[in-house]
Order: sequence, then C-alpha cells, then structure tokens
Amino acid sequence: MSIIAQLASSLGRRDEVPNQELAKKVAENNDEGAVQELIESLQHKSTAIQNDCIKVLYEVGEQKPVLIAGYAPTFVELLNHKNNRLQWGAMTALYAIVKEYPKTIQENLVKIVAAADSGSVITKDYAVKILISLCAFKVYADDAFALLNEQLLSSPTNQLPMDAELAIPVINDDNKGIFVKTLMSRLDDIEKDTKRKRVEKVIAKFSK
Repeated sequence: MSIIAQLASSLGRRDEVPNQELAKKVAENNDEGAVQELIESLQHKSTAIQNDCIKVLYEVGEQKPVLIAGYAPTFVELLNHKNNRLQWGAMTALYAIVKEYPKTIQENLVKIVAAADSGSVITKDYAVKILISLCAFKVYADDAFALLNEQLLSSPTNQLPMDAELAIPVINDDNKGIFVKTLMSRLDDIEKDTKRKRVEKVIAKFSK
C-alpha cells in the first residue's frame, strides 16, 4: 500500500490515529522513501492530503529528527503558505529538529520570526519554543534570547504565562534582568488574575 493510501483522509477517517501509526512505522523503519513521498505530497491538490502529510512528517520528526532534517528549507517555505495547517505544521516540524540541528534553524531565524509575527497562535507558540530551544546552545543563546524577548513583549496576554514558564530553564544571570523587566512591563496588560499570578510567580523566581 502506498504511503498516501495509508493517510487518515485516504482511509475515510476523521481522527489522527492512522497518521500517528504511519509516522511511527516510518520512523521505526527509517523509511526515507516514505518521507520523500510525504514531502512531495505537500503539493497535492487535496487539502486533506496536504494536512495529513504535514501531520505525519512532524510526528516522524519528533521520533527521528534525522529523517526530516534535510527538508528544513521546504518547511521554511511553507511558513507563508495560505493553508494555515501547513503553516503551523511546518513550524512544528522545525521545532522537532531544532535540538538536533540547531545550526539549520539558526540560519532560518529571520523567516521563522517573521512567520511568528504574522501567523496563527499555534505558529507563534512553536516559534517561541524554537527560540527557547536555541537559547540552550551557548553559541546561539544571545541572538535567540534577544528574539525571544521581542516575542514576550508582544505575546498575546493569554499566551504570555505559558511562554514565560517555558523560558525558565534558559534564564540565567546574564539575561534574567531583561527577562524580569519585560515580564513586569506586561503585567498591566493581563486582565485575568490567574494568568497575572502565573507571570508574577515567574518574576518572583528571578527576583530573589
């Protein structure tokens, strides 16, 4: 059975189980041919097939980054796609490879951040996660944190607490001052008490 025939939409399914099972099989078998077919099918005339393909690809990336890392340029191109599912799916795929291939992601940061600024909430979420992951690499930390800080300054208030919490592991003596200042500047923007308290808790952690 071809790869496309195994996708959820090809099977008449509306759940993601077939796509998840296919991704697991592709990863376990190191099936480079299947990945190639999935990449090519991102241009399929059926939007449902496109959506299934990007789902399988980033699921493969989460399990075995090496199998999709070579297609990073393709994912970067998709960041501006009119199909929002392909857009945020591509950002998810890039996030799947950042820890193993940080240099590849660093080289495309301008386009990644631009997509975050103009894209959907999910697109922005994964871009923030990418920047946080890059902050863990000393060679990329300064640039990545500067871009992360810009995202925190403009992050929607309902997303800000999560972004701040996710950033905790990469905050250190060198950047905590800016981090705290940025979060404090956003407190008045947050209307919900529960969300404000989460941000205040993060601030307190680095204000001792």
